[in-house]
This record gives sequence, structure tokens and C-alpha cells, in this order.
Amino acid sequence: MGHCFSDLEGGKQAVGGAQQRPTSANDGGHNDAVDFFYKSRGLQPLFTQIELSLSASNLLDRDITSKSDPMAVVYAKKIDGKLEELGRTEVVLNSLNPAWIEKVTVAFHFEIVQPLVFHVYDVDTKYHNIPVKTLKLKDQEFLGEATCVLSEIVTKQTRSLTLNLHIKNGHTGLMNFGALTIHAEETIASRSCVEMLVHCSHLDNKDIFSKSDPFLRISRIVETGGSVPIFKTEVVNNNLNPIWNPLCLSVQQFGSKDNPLIIECFDFNSSGNHVLIGKLQKSVADLEKLHKERSGANLTLPSSHHGRDKVLKGQLFVDQFCEKQQYSFLDYISSGSELNFMVAVDFTASNGNPRNPDSLHYIDPSGRLNSYQRAILEVGEVIQFYDSDRRFPAWGFGGRTCDGTTSHCFNLNGSAGAFEVEGVEGIMAAYSSALHNVALAGPTLFGQVINKAAQIAGQSISYNNSKYFVLLIITDGVLTDLQETKDALVRASDLPLSILIVGVGGADFTQMEVLDADDGRPLESSTGRVATRDIVQFVPMREVHSGQISVVQALLEELPGQFLTYMRGRDIKPCLLHVGPTST
Repeated sequence: MGHCFSDLEGGKQAVGGAQQRPTSANDGGHNDAVDFFYKSRGLQPLFTQIELSLSASNLLDRDITSKSDPMAVVYAKKIDGKLEELGRTEVVLNSLNPAWIEKVTVAFHFEIVQPLVFHVYDVDTKYHNIPVKTLKLKDQEFLGEATCVLSEIVTKQTRSLTLNLHIKNGHTGLMNFGALTIHAEETIASRSCVEMLVHCSHLDNKDIFSKSDPFLRISRIVETGGSVPIFKTEVVNNNLNPIWNPLCLSVQQFGSKDNPLIIECFDFNSSGNHVLIGKLQKSVADLEKLHKERSGANLTLPSSHHGRDKVLKGQLFVDQFCEKQQYSFLDYISSGSELNFMVAVDFTASNGNPRNPDSLHYIDPSGRLNSYQRAILEVGEVIQFYDSDRRFPAWGFGGRTCDGTTSHCFNLNGSAGAFEVEGVEGIMAAYSSALHNVALAGPTLFGQVINKAAQIAGQSISYNNSKYFVLLIITDGVLTDLQETKDALVRASDLPLSILIVGVGGADFTQMEVLDADDGRPLESSTGRVATRDIVQFVPMREVHSGQISVVQALLEELPGQFLTYMRGRDIKPCLLHVGPTST
């Protein structure tokens, strides 16, 4: 979930690579849509995109039994003194000297002074299942802050600036709060990337009672001789011959095929003291050569003898290597791909009598929206702009309809046949009407509405591969059909479908976090089939912590990535628009 690595499973996940990160509304003035507007007319954007890489040293240790789990937050300081958040790094597990992999993007404007503020926090382990973007910062331990102006970084010959951290009143006294180093690089606009499948063999065992748990960290060597981490694989448990998931590196990350990369293999330790198994230095061109020659490269370890590295038995192999064009979410959307919105509403009795003000379904005469209305409105208002006809399927589940039977997938508008309504307003009207015509019942079953949405998504494949479907499920309860739901989700993982789940009320939503599969473990069906991709994003309304992000932002955060995973996995390319300059 958003690379929050204060838990053990999260710390074993991969970070970085050519992943499409969602564009934030708070990213220092950059907006993909505005950028596209200028470029489509043959104009250059009015700014330069800069990526900031962050690392720290000698941080305060706020934990008792382990080291701090640090995360950095970057702000732009506005003219009125207010701070606008630009981005957050991932959380690094048990480290006082973190080198964060997640970059923070900022738009560099030559003509203005751009003050930046950096805050470093120790993230409490109880927030291991919360996306970093939604963490409530006041609940985390503050480790220190630093300030500078963006031009101070980009005008350095090394494009790196190291700042001493201090407490918020600016007084450090005799206490050392550590240091923060910021490295800036201009973003290279390129769709080119390389995808590789790599494995190692005969690794040295660094564990006593079991085998090593290896992972790779890839760093790019910069002009000044230092290195910037760009990718970390997932951890393969208890294996001296690990095969990692395919990794994808963009030209933006490695610069050119001849740039040297440092590839380090570590044995994962939950303490954060990962043990170096071995390393090697290869460029992307070297890795391509390994693949063509079907040969391996030996790992080495620094040696005190004559200054030469010790050559190890362990080797790195490149089993697959391909160069490809990796299109962005905007490439697809601007060339006609659509997101088709669907919604399913929970009508189980646990919501409470809609006539009572304490019911989750209570319609307030003053116009104040209940949680169901808020979720429909906020998500629908975003997605409707990506749907040309704005006709949305809308269902209810867990309610007793007018014929006296309990249904787990009934049309929200009361129609026997037509399940589509006109616009978000149509969903809101159908929901209000259904509260008068449908009795709340139960139990809470997702299987039928997921299967219905999957049927629609599946039928679209035969005639239109530019449509992608988004089902919003709003619920207050604990699932009764967890395994049936898992089976439906595993089947649907092959389809152009994402499922957003909003939890309302105070129920225990632990099951929903299992469906979200953000702990790195893919869903598995009752027959043993594993989901081909993660298609679920779950957000409980009560746990959206940060004032910087709304429920809808937290819910839609993973949607562009899920969309791209589907399109790229099936090699579906956008029909790119070639728009020349317009004449006035």
C-alpha cells in the first residue's frame, strides 16, 4: 500500500522501476494535462521537470527495540508562508541512514525563488497497512527538518546539497539530528524502457539456521562518482538461486545504455542490517550482452588483499531482455481510451434504519451527504470525465426488493431490465429512490456484483479494447462470502476491470485488506489459481488520515497503474494522436 515499509511484508516488496506514478495535484505546478496541451500545439512547457532523490545519515533513533523507520516529506513554501506538500518517499525499515528510492517531482521555474522544506519522520509500525500518502503526520515521530531554495541544489556542480536537520524552532543546540542530502536531476521525457528477467545462482549463504533471503538493489552512477538507487526487487525467501519478478527500467532512470549501474545483492534482515552477498558493475548494454551470450557475471565482494575485489561463485544471469516503448496513462486517455464507471451499494441491515439519523443510509433534509452519497459523488465526478456517454450501471446488494426476495445484485433504479442511469446525478437519484423501495436485509455478499461487472467487461473485449471498467463497491459490513469473492476477483484479474471498495462505518475491515493484496501476496482462488494482477483498492473512510488527500484521491491512487498493467500486459498500444500546431 503506497510503499509503506514499516511492516515486514512491505519491506520485502519491490520499489522503483518504470512504474507509472499518479500525478498529484500538489506536485509543484506540474500537470500532465497542461503539459499535453502545450506539447500538442508544438509548444514547450513553461517549466523544467526536476526529480529529487533523498538520502539521510545519522538520524535520531526514536525506537526502543529497533531503529527508526524513516520517511521524508517534501514541501514547497508559498509566498504566504504556508506549506504545500509535493510528495513523500517510501518508508525504509529499521534504518538511521536511509537512501530512499521513491523520487519527488518538482517543476523548476527559473524566474522565481522556490523555497523547499523537508521533514523527516519515524513512522509508527501500527500504520503498516496505511498508504504513505494518507498517513497523519502528527501521529508520527518527528526526526527533523531542513530548508533550502531549489536553485541552491540545481546550481551545485554535483546537483547535490547536504543540509543539517534541526527541530522545528531552528535550534539544534549540541544535539545532532543527522543530515539530509538532496540530489536533483532533470526529467528525461522518453517512453523507452528495458524489461529484464534476472536470476542468481550459487549465492553465498549468510544465514545460520536457514538460507539467505536475497534481493537486488540497482543504482546508477552519476557524473560526480556517487550513486543514486533506482530500483529494488522483491525479496525471495530462503533461496540461494533466486528468480525475481520481471524488472522494468526506463531511460529516465538509467540515462543511456552505456551508463554504469551498480547491482548489489543483499540478504534481507528485518533489523534493517541487510548483509551484502555480492555486487557487480554493469551497464544496460552489458546486461543485454549477458542475455545474448547466455552467460553469467560473477558477483564480487570488497577485499582487503591488494585492493582487489574477491570474485565469488555466485553469478547473475539475464534470462530475458527486451526494449520497448512504455506508454503513459495520458497517452491512452488522450487517444480515446475510456474508463467506464459502475457502482454497487450495500443494502444490508447493519447500515441501520434509513429513517434514523444514526443510520449510514440516512438522507439528511439539510442536504448534508451521508458516506454513501459522498463516495458516489466524489469518485463519480472524477471518473465521469473519462466516459464519453456517461451512462453508468448501478446496482444494490443485500436488500429485499419489492417482490419480497433478497437479492445480491439488483438494479438500483428499480427497472427489471435496464441497469444504466444517466450521469452521477442519476446514480444519486436512483440510490435515494431505492431507500424507499428496498428493505435492508443481508448478508453481505460481493460475488454476484463482481461477476456482473466482470461479465460486462468481458463482453467488451470482443468489440473494443479501448474500454476499461471501474466498479465502485460501497459497504459497511464484514463479508460473508470471502472465498467466493476471492474466486470472482481471481477470474476478473484477466479482464479490463478494477474494483474500488469504500468501507463506511465502524466495522472491522480486515478482510478488505486481504482482498487489496497490498501485502505482496496475490489472491488465490479455491482451486489454487493465482490472480494475474492486483485489481482491488480498498479505503476505509475513517482511516484517511492526511488533510492533504481526500478519500477519492486515496481510492484512485492505484487506478492508473492497474489500467497500465492490463494494457501493457496485453500489448495494447494507444492510437497516439499526432496533433500539429494550431493556427489562430
